[in-house]
Amino acid sequence: MPKEIIQTNLAPAPIGPYNQAIKANGFIFISGQIALDPVTGETVTTSIEEETHLVMKNIAAILAEAKISFSHIVKTTILLSDMSLFAKVNEVYGSYFTDMPPARETFAVKGLPRGVNVEISMTAVVEL
Repeated sequence: MPKEIIQTNLAPAPIGPYNQAIKANGFIFISGQIALDPVTGETVTTSIEEETHLVMKNIAAILAEAKISFSHIVKTTILLSDMSLFAKVNEVYGSYFTDMPPARETFAVKGLPRGVNVEISMTAVVEL
């Protein structure tokens, strides 16, 4: 089964040995995205809402490069620096799914890259 790398300059470049996304066997696996500005490479942590919007915009750019949308997402994992952020992150996250939200899990973790408060990864299907 061949794998295809999905990469766009409209989302942050990986900060480690991984790709933004991989397409394989009818699925697209999107690596965890954090609130990095794709132009400056700087983290944006002014508010959890702004941070979450930037994460979702970065994911949207990867989805666009793969020629799919949020409607193709079937599974999401959200990592938070603190579960007290859950309601605000959930509100922003939910605004990106208008119909049939995907399966999801949310965890609080001890730390996230670059001191951010939210990281989100997703799995999508290529065809609906």
